[in-house]
Amino acid sequence: MIRSGHPWLYADSIREQNREAEPGELAVIYDRKNKFLAVGLFDRDSPLRVRVLHAGKPVTIDSDWWQTRLEQALTRRRGLFDEQTTGYRCVNGESDGWPGLVLDRYDATLVLKLYTVAWLPRLEEIVRVIRAGLKPERIVLRLSRNIQATTHTKFNLSDGEFLIGDRRDAWPTFLETGLRFEADVLRGQKTGFFLDQRENRRIVESLARGRDVLNVFSFSGGFSVYAARGGAKSVTDLDISAHALESAKRNFALNENQPTVARCRHETVQADAFEWLAGNESKKFDLIILDPPSLARREAERAGAIQAYGRLAQSGLAHLRPGGVLVAASCSAHVSAEEFFGALRLAAKKSRRKFTELQTTGHAPDHPATFPEVHYLKCIYLKLCG
Repeated sequence: MIRSGHPWLYADSIREQNREAEPGELAVIYDRKNKFLAVGLFDRDSPLRVRVLHAGKPVTIDSDWWQTRLEQALTRRRGLFDEQTTGYRCVNGESDGWPGLVLDRYDATLVLKLYTVAWLPRLEEIVRVIRAGLKPERIVLRLSRNIQATTHTKFNLSDGEFLIGDRRDAWPTFLETGLRFEADVLRGQKTGFFLDQRENRRIVESLARGRDVLNVFSFSGGFSVYAARGGAKSVTDLDISAHALESAKRNFALNENQPTVARCRHETVQADAFEWLAGNESKKFDLIILDPPSLARREAERAGAIQAYGRLAQSGLAHLRPGGVLVAASCSAHVSAEEFFGALRLAAKKSRRKFTELQTTGHAPDHPATFPEVHYLKCIYLKLCG
């Protein structure tokens, strides 16, 4: 696996270890013939015991190496965005050669999110490299839940801590295709905004003209603002979180300078999405977006998630007017694209209505996925005929 480019070495794949090591030490991996295979970050408390940084011939891992690695990630994104988009992913973990680390830009604010404690001993060095390469005004540290307690106890660092800059701009605004959004960089999901759905938001905008839109699991209203700019007559945001719906209202307000946004009727509904869809079938819409949080956070939940996606789609389809479009997305890595699209197509078939499949989409270009375990995002567009 390592020789073929896989970036993870699992604990149960290690035949022999010459000594115990601290999290974050560089671990050199040799094959059965004692030949160099790779070098990576050691994490003794994770089943992913080594996260590979480099495979092939031996190299020296120093500040210059890190700087080159960052430049490579930034070069991959060169030309993707202009001055109308100042929010995007700069580093996407293993797929950019930074295993267990992502770096997102929100205009002058960078959010560094870590998924393993192995990065913490070299955090100061990495921050220096990032500052030199991107020159941000502030960098915010975000930590996955599984490492927050260890990080606080052993490294005296907390989720939402400012590594440089101060807290005066805890809700930075940024541009995406000329629309302005806020990002809750201290406590928001992911790093503060769902940057990975940008391309799907652009497609939704192109489909929205003259339509009544329902955005289910709307979060901070990203799809909704795009739909409004695209000429939607009305947009309804449905989410169980009052906090998220207030953010959606603020995002609409940030874009009131756009005539079509200002004209669009915007409504928010705080409710459980599954219950609301089941109990309000008389309400009809021309464009429905279903973008739930992950329904399978572990492999054991995969089968149940596939069934849940099907039920959700059936409920959404019941609210769709003739000629309407259903947009359904999944961010569950444990559910494959084939399984997800299959569940949606089956739901459409069970509805006994005729649908045309417009397209399917995957990862955005700034969110590359270079090995199977990190393929998580998929989206399908179904149009109801007649």
